[in-house]
Amino acid sequence: MKAARSDPKTSITRSDIWYEDGSVVLQAQHTQFRVHWGVLARQSSFFHDMQGLPQPPDQPSVDGCPVVKLPDDIADVECLLKALYSPTFLAQAALPLPAIGALIRLGRKYDFRDLLDSAVRRLEFENPKTLEEYEALKAPATNGKTYNPTRIVGYPGIMIDFFTLARENDIVSVLPCAYYRAVAHYIPLFDGVPRGDGTTASLPPKHLRRCILARDKFISARFQEGYPLGWLKKWDHDSDCANPAKCAQARSARVYSCLDLDPLLNLYRSDEDQKVLCSACYRHATESIRAGRKKLWEDLPKFFDLLPWSELKNDL
Repeated sequence: MKAARSDPKTSITRSDIWYEDGSVVLQAQHTQFRVHWGVLARQSSFFHDMQGLPQPPDQPSVDGCPVVKLPDDIADVECLLKALYSPTFLAQAALPLPAIGALIRLGRKYDFRDLLDSAVRRLEFENPKTLEEYEALKAPATNGKTYNPTRIVGYPGIMIDFFTLARENDIVSVLPCAYYRAVAHYIPLFDGVPRGDGTTASLPPKHLRRCILARDKFISARFQEGYPLGWLKKWDHDSDCANPAKCAQARSARVYSCLDLDPLLNLYRSDEDQKVLCSACYRHATESIRAGRKKLWEDLPKFFDLLPWSELKNDL
């Protein structure tokens, strides 16, 4: 940052985003950014309309450029301008979540529609609406059991921060997946999660309560007929079983292993069952699990008292 000018009351700081041929100065708190009306107006209907308004006689100016004061966070404004002026900014494979938040907040507020849509797409990519997209986010290096963000820079507590950003900006399409991850991956919801920078990601009481209640619902539903583990409780496929006694024992052992290892194993896979069930029973179990996983995903919003997938429309 470089010092620009000062007065008896405040010290104004000039941002590194300062174009000598700029035609307007944006000021957030005590930091100024000299940019171009044309760049702002081309992307934002808000600034397009503002540019056409007559300037009041007492309009503050810097080097002949009008000063437009914004009641926004400096970091948010800086992020927005980087996205507008730097071709490589949005081309990055992964952006920090604070940058995504800045583009969503200011994109909504000032109608930078392209930037807003781009940021929302990243959030939706990490929290998809389909089971197939969810599965694609699992890291192959860990046998498909770990989620690693790819379009948003990951850190401890990011799943909790997904909630806050999505809720504050009415991006409801991402909530079922984000909620499920938080509940199913044993995030210490009551204590919050240290982000590693001295702050803690935590859920507001309302959302904490929703997660706790949903966890109880998941535990209650896990062995219900139609869900991924329902086949372990209700078995009606002995007709072509090659070894009924062995397969029955294997199913019983699987029930206890699911209880011991993961009480929320609702998106259970059948890989291990191939080793202990006969081919006919394994085929039946695989079909039941596939159908159950699909049903669970379709019902996922219901566990968190959300609208069905088809009705989760973002208010942007």
